[in-house]
Amino acid sequence: MIEITLVVAVVALLIALVLVIQVNGLRRRINSMPADENIFDILRGVDNELGRLDAVQASLEPRLAAVEHLIPRAIVNTGVVNYDAFGDIAGNMSRSVALLSIDGNGIVLSVLVGRIDVRVFTKEVRGFVGVEELSPEEKAAVTRAAGGNLPRS
Repeated sequence: MIEITLVVAVVALLIALVLVIQVNGLRRRINSMPADENIFDILRGVDNELGRLDAVQASLEPRLAAVEHLIPRAIVNTGVVNYDAFGDIAGNMSRSVALLSIDGNGIVLSVLVGRIDVRVFTKEVRGFVGVEELSPEEKAAVTRAAGGNLPRS
């Protein structure tokens, strides 16, 4: 009978030892978590932040679509040519400025400076070609706005 009691005591001791080891492992895991907050509160906060970011993204999508719709009409190509329009004033004070979209649509603004007066002209441009006849300087401004790579007509 002493042998059975001894075997039961040893088995109980081994079970107790295994349980102590498991409890110590759980304590290490628990101690690795933030001590000042509940992990569930942290997870709830992360979930709330993700929800907020989803809402922000959803609100930005229509705005991005609106901007993408406007991009083809935005002025992205510019070119400037300086010249002496009348031959009576030095310093090439006259300018032709091309303001064009990515498709080559826009205007050429020409400011002609003389000794006595200043004249301003605008001409429409479609597909890098003037709707009206462009002067050589205005054509040069369009060519500069296109980066020298005008589409072939």
